[in-house]
Amino acid sequence: MTHQVNIIGGGLAGSEAAWQLARRGIRVRLSEMRGGGGSTPAHHTDGLAELVCSNSFRSDDDEKNAVGLLHHEMRRLDSIIMRAGEVARVPAGSAMAVDRDVFSAEVERALQDHPNIEIVRETVEQLPSEGMTIVATGPLTAAAMADSIIDVTGEDRLAFFDAIAPIVYRDSIDMDKAWIQSRWNKTTIASNEGGDYINCPMTKEQYLAFHQGLIDAEKGEFKEWEADTPYFDGCMPIEVMAERGVETLRYGPMKGVGLDNPYDTSEEHPQGKWPYAVVQLRQDNKLGTLWNMVGFQTKMKYGAQVELFRTIPGLENAEFARLGGMHRNTFLNSPVLLDRQLRLKSAPHIRFAGQVTGCEGYVESSAVGLMAGMMAANELAGEVWSPPPKTSAMGALLSHITGDAEAASFQPMNVNFGLFPPLHDVKKKVRKEAYTNRAKAEFGTWLDGLRVPA
Repeated sequence: MTHQVNIIGGGLAGSEAAWQLARRGIRVRLSEMRGGGGSTPAHHTDGLAELVCSNSFRSDDDEKNAVGLLHHEMRRLDSIIMRAGEVARVPAGSAMAVDRDVFSAEVERALQDHPNIEIVRETVEQLPSEGMTIVATGPLTAAAMADSIIDVTGEDRLAFFDAIAPIVYRDSIDMDKAWIQSRWNKTTIASNEGGDYINCPMTKEQYLAFHQGLIDAEKGEFKEWEADTPYFDGCMPIEVMAERGVETLRYGPMKGVGLDNPYDTSEEHPQGKWPYAVVQLRQDNKLGTLWNMVGFQTKMKYGAQVELFRTIPGLENAEFARLGGMHRNTFLNSPVLLDRQLRLKSAPHIRFAGQVTGCEGYVESSAVGLMAGMMAANELAGEVWSPPPKTSAMGALLSHITGDAEAASFQPMNVNFGLFPPLHDVKKKVRKEAYTNRAKAEFGTWLDGLRVPA
């Protein structure tokens, strides 16, 4: 079979992209190295769409949860991942969990049975110089392919310890204790304007207790295959920095110099005294709904993070869009390298899909693969791609990856309501339902305008 699109990688994203193309009449060559002599440190089988970590697709609640909404949208587009998930589903309350072996077998059976898909067990070590291609090689992209991507993109690093700092929802920060100001700049308390950082101040006593909490907190361990990958300079876990001395953080990410605390004024310091220590948060998306805890990449366990970080003044009721972590990962700086159709700007015959684009999670990876398949089909048909609305889960995720995230701090991200255009005039207790209602209405309108195959 002469193919029209070559997909490199038979994980969730690659499988979904192949399915979406095939059902639109496009001939696909799906290249998967497992079963052809290649392997990864995380996979255990040769099966397509193998789930290497959890067997959960997380919440299936499409009324109050962003990932559940993503499930809903993918089902409306006949996702093979969602279809196979229903076949393999196991009890998990409101979550969607699957028997991982049944799931993988169901995806592979559906793709093998489709006349437009050829599955080839082979290792592809170079990005092709021509021909429409979707690269869905995942967060453990093989070294040769990673080197090829580096050669084409000009990026000097691709595989490394992914230093992830926690991200906090802006509306969960107590601005009666925190304030906005850039170091050495003044701020206007009434409007909270005049700076790029939200500052959470600490007294000496609070700082010492927090420092000890970092030392004592329960930490996660690196997996064996992560152990030989070095840290980036400047990406040291905060608890490792704390172990270097009680003052280390005060001269690093928690220094209070040049920050005038408007809640601690005196005749001598009418603009406010510098705090003993400070936790700074930096805006993480263009909407201003998500704020990143600067310098707080960590290997602390999730429960320990929530407990300790909620002792920070202003973050007592913090809600986290993402908690911190450090692990080996491979992903592109997609907001810089990819266009709005997931094409490599320097080589537009190549699209990327899945976790290598900087999304996080099974369902998110699959959704990006789904969109990549739709985009490629549109291009081959000579049609103009109309993206899902940014108010939908798929549209919000796509927008984040392809330009709406801050490129300088771009890190893998799960879908969450912080990626959606904000609803300002809706009470917080019904905001999630409002997000999903708006998304379903506008996604439905978008879907009505598509030429969707039977």
